[in-house]
Amino acid sequence: MAFDSTSSYVATESLKQAVNAAVVLERPLLIKGEPGTGKTRLAEELAASLDTQLITWHIKSTTKATQGLYEYDAVSRLRDSQLGVDGVENVANYIKPGKLWEAFTAEKRVVLLIDEVDKADIEFPNDLLQELDRMAFHVHETNETISAQHRPIIVITSNNEKELPDAFLRRCFFHYIEFPDRPTMQAIIDVHYPDIAPKLASDALQVFFELRETPGLKKKPSTSELVDWLKLLMADELALEALYQRDPSKALPPLAGALIKNEQDTQLLQRLAFMVRRQGR
Repeated sequence: MAFDSTSSYVATESLKQAVNAAVVLERPLLIKGEPGTGKTRLAEELAASLDTQLITWHIKSTTKATQGLYEYDAVSRLRDSQLGVDGVENVANYIKPGKLWEAFTAEKRVVLLIDEVDKADIEFPNDLLQELDRMAFHVHETNETISAQHRPIIVITSNNEKELPDAFLRRCFFHYIEFPDRPTMQAIIDVHYPDIAPKLASDALQVFFELRETPGLKKKPSTSELVDWLKLLMADELALEALYQRDPSKALPPLAGALIKNEQDTQLLQRLAFMVRRQGR
């Protein structure tokens, strides 16, 4: 297998190498990078390129590692036993397989995405170490072992909200997705909007990177936000004209709500624009 860019996803050479290395080593691929740089999309495109199923486990702050294995609904079983429901004696009827169970028992090799692993408790990654190493786990209630029929390709994403344990990091192949430079961003735009006007792409990229380089910005606009912004500009002739004739001393570009997502950054840009106007007098 050799992962490559697709018709809808631009992968850098270093990212391609990371994906292929993780597959060869049979280790989870740990992907970090700014939000909006395509970490989750990578798993989707990888599954599509392999023509296989993508199983996604979205991690929340309350997620426990055991939920990825299975959950035993003892409360429902107790209630059903009191009501005399048929099948209550079979404990397997009250076990809900988790995402790892799904991936391990799939008919062919799948891509398993563990999305935003850093949202969970600090012990969450360590609690998965044995299962990810052995590709198997034991179900105590039924006394059975669930083993991987085909070793899944595991992609784990992190937004760097908290540090991950060293023991977990040692078992992963790591790759940090650098924010795309201008040529790479142009390639991404071409994938999404192959018929875009060159002037629109050029002017929009100029504004976009100027915003990202603004000192003190709390949330820099991301790749996905640029794609959304371009879609809006192409659909609104007035906004498009405002972009072409934009006054640098104006605080915000047209339809800025697609790029700027909080009031602190809006106020910062307005203050900077005011300073530019004062210096120009």
